[in-house]
Amino acid sequence: MPSQSGPFGSSLRRTESYAGEEWVVQTVPGTPGRYYRCPGCDQEIPPGIGHVVAWPGHGAGVDDRRHWHRACWSARERRGADIQRGRGAPRY
Repeated sequence: MPSQSGPFGSSLRRTESYAGEEWVVQTVPGTPGRYYRCPGCDQEIPPGIGHVVAWPGHGAGVDDRRHWHRACWSARERRGADIQRGRGAPRY
């Protein structure tokens, strides 16, 4: 499914299809001290764990970036990113 790739720092940036749109996808090694919440499984990605960052390719900004476990991104068509959280739940 990747349609283009190229180096971006120490990670690889590519374009993939998801939900009928083109998404920019980048594999990252993980950030020390930062927790993220995967929209595929609604579980935390702990600091320093490699994962995937994806955002819509149509000029989306930093706020549209989502951090996914690699396995969750690979299974994105089978598991939706429409997790419903309570009002007081943290959003990473």
